[in-house]
Amino acid sequence: QVQLVESGGGSVQAGGSLRLSCAASGLSFRDYVMAWFRQAPGKEREFVTYIWWNPYYTDSVKGRFTISRDNAKNTVYLQMNSLKPEDTAVYYCAARSGFYHAIEPKHYDHWGQGTQVTVSS
Repeated sequence: QVQLVESGGGSVQAGGSLRLSCAASGLSFRDYVMAWFRQAPGKEREFVTYIWWNPYYTDSVKGRFTISRDNAKNTVYLQMNSLKPEDTAVYYCAARSGFYHAIEPKHYDHWGQGTQVTVSS
């Protein structure tokens, strides 16, 4: 049974930083694309970033967010710097088997429960 467990969310002021973690179990971690999505109230879930061998970011977070993975720990991280109020959302970790330029929720097989990130101005 695949499980993805996010942690590290919280509340920060604009300009601050947070680091999210997603611990995966029940899968061959190194064979999976790992991604972060987010969903703000009243909005659709949107792609933030994924990592296979190399990372890919949506334009709005380039230069501020960094995704990384530790295959030995089955964990993916999201370092978020220079946070803005518009980054406020529930952040979800997602996984899909095998590489694909996967930037839509439907491309992913497994999801975590989400962690809240709130950025105040």
